[in-house]
Amino acid sequence: MQENDRSEEGFTVTPWEVEGNIDYQKLIEDFGTDSLDDELLERIEEVVGETHFMLRRSIFYSHRDFDWILDNYEEGQKFALYTGRGPSGHTHVGHLMPWIFAKWMQDQFGVDLYFQLTDDEKFLFNFDSTLDDTHSYALENAKDIIALGFDPEKTHIFIDTDFIHELYPLALKVGKRLNFSNVKAVFGFDNSTNVGSIFYTAIQSAPCFLPSELEGEKVPVLIPCGIDQDPHFRLTRDVAETIGYLKPALLHNKLAPSLDGTGKMSASQPKTTIFTTDKPEDVDEKINEAFTGGRISASEQREKGGDPDICSVQNYRYYIFESDDEKVEDIADRCRAGDILCGPCKQLLKDNINKFLSKHQRKREKAEDRFNEFLVKDCEENFK
Repeated sequence: MQENDRSEEGFTVTPWEVEGNIDYQKLIEDFGTDSLDDELLERIEEVVGETHFMLRRSIFYSHRDFDWILDNYEEGQKFALYTGRGPSGHTHVGHLMPWIFAKWMQDQFGVDLYFQLTDDEKFLFNFDSTLDDTHSYALENAKDIIALGFDPEKTHIFIDTDFIHELYPLALKVGKRLNFSNVKAVFGFDNSTNVGSIFYTAIQSAPCFLPSELEGEKVPVLIPCGIDQDPHFRLTRDVAETIGYLKPALLHNKLAPSLDGTGKMSASQPKTTIFTTDKPEDVDEKINEAFTGGRISASEQREKGGDPDICSVQNYRYYIFESDDEKVEDIADRCRAGDILCGPCKQLLKDNINKFLSKHQRKREKAEDRFNEFLVKDCEENFK
């Protein structure tokens, strides 16, 4: 059994597959990460004056060395942010979670963000895809990144195959130190695995060290990402100091739930996933079919109340579409008391999502004209 396979316990979490109802506390124990506790949240608020709702609600719930990042920052040393996306299709709203949080971090701490679009990864791990496919999706995904309003002077988006001249020397340093035994143990590779997939972690590690190369000094790097991506960076951290760099720190988010209540949101399940390109009628149809915590009948729900804790409609609101804690809790309380039924609750979510997407899609349409402000290719001059 591969190290990060949890299928025997009812769920599976790997960088390429997430299935079942995830026990996030068990992932902390199995992956060897630390909980993002109240003390760290208080420190963030002391430093920047506020905490993001994804921190308050423990959506970002786990970390590696985030306390060290704050220690350095308080002593005057800035860090860089690094996150990414594997472009296998259009962006869905679950993908936006760490991006929205990364924008907040960039705004609050005034730091640069390096955003990796891994067209090579999706080509290697999906035999039905071509490089043209994955590169095209990378450009589509870049529109969503730009539409979120990142600072163009501090945001550097790169597609791996367009940026490989910069990444490859760093990847070679990592690849020379990684051995197949460790990579196999972490990812469950076997003799049928293509050699490109075996080497890929070295490519994903490279941006951890890119800021240090560009600045000519060791720069701490913080990676906000889904907990499913942690295995890559465990390997990165194992070799970082041996090749002369700092270990990257991480902040892990829980994964956005599916509308059918059975696992995480996935592009491979389009009927239970909201995409940034969806039209209002698409959103309405998907929310209408969403799994809820309601009762069999309206009269029974008024009498006994519903269960917002298992409701995908409430989860969508909790994870992404309502930053006001009081509003989220008010709707949950009204559900439990039977004061609001599933129909009106769904309509509230539809309104929130469609309002967000209407604004996002207008910005997305203009994003292609701004590629030159954000996308960098094989030349350091792009960063100056």
